[in-house]
Amino acid sequence: MSALVPQSELASIPALPSLFEPLPDRGKRFWEFFTVNIRNRNTRRAYFLAAWRFSDWCGERGLALGQIEPLHVAAYIEQLGRVLAKPSVKQHLAALRMLFDWLVTGQVIGANPAHAVRGPRHSVKKGKTSVLSAEEMRTLLDSIDTRRLIGLRDRALIALMGYTFARVGAVIELKVEDYYIQKRRGWIRLHEKGGKVNDLPCHHNLEQFLDEWLAVSGLAGELEAPLFPSMRHGRLRQPRLRLPQANVHMMIQRRAAAAGIRTKISCHSFRATGITTYLQNGGKLEVAQQMAGHESARTTGLYDRRDDSVALDEVERVVY
Repeated sequence: MSALVPQSELASIPALPSLFEPLPDRGKRFWEFFTVNIRNRNTRRAYFLAAWRFSDWCGERGLALGQIEPLHVAAYIEQLGRVLAKPSVKQHLAALRMLFDWLVTGQVIGANPAHAVRGPRHSVKKGKTSVLSAEEMRTLLDSIDTRRLIGLRDRALIALMGYTFARVGAVIELKVEDYYIQKRRGWIRLHEKGGKVNDLPCHHNLEQFLDEWLAVSGLAGELEAPLFPSMRHGRLRQPRLRLPQANVHMMIQRRAAAAGIRTKISCHSFRATGITTYLQNGGKLEVAQQMAGHESARTTGLYDRRDDSVALDEVERVVY
């Protein structure tokens, strides 16, 4: 289970949540839910922690697995709603529903106590991810000192997220061979969630940044190496190790601060920035959906922040 939850959290976690300890078969079925039924690493982690939290809640009330009823799950969800945001509460309920469904099909319990429990209503028309303007994005990229190797890497990494709308999880998993030449242009092969592979041509700026990074780093001939490996004291490490996602987040905060950008951004901000800028320049929503690898155009629309500028213009009409 070490691949599902960070080591820092595993240190305080016993082998199995107490709710699933009494019978060996229950424990086996519990681990199978995460290893067999869920393939996405982030979903595994979130659902595992949700199951652990519910197990602790039941333990405090002396509830065994076979004693849990819809009333108990409803009370738990009601309590969560006082301390967590609605999306987080809905995620916890989804985790419990799926886990109990898995236990029902494995004949561990007779019925799913979470099936009839309703979560909080939550409708989102616009995402909360902060977005940079095109000028801020250009300032950020131009501010990176590319005289150093780490600067070339960081500029190429940030540009790749901004120009391709890629998730940071897909970016750090890239290998050198995933950047290739086709029809005299550079292309990038992104391995997105759900096993989807998304091949996209590179913007000419991104192509230049990637070519400079690979040429100076000497990685061009190491096809199996991570495209963005970790570094130590400004040098590539041996063996080549992919850059951890947490390191990418810290790098972005450091680069944004150095560029004088006051907007609080995250890795996901470049996805929203790219989609918004593309649509502002006359791009089509269905094409942005394809580039972002979304199943629904509605999901892509959550990243469309063009209305922010309209709202700002209207606010400025209030003159005293």
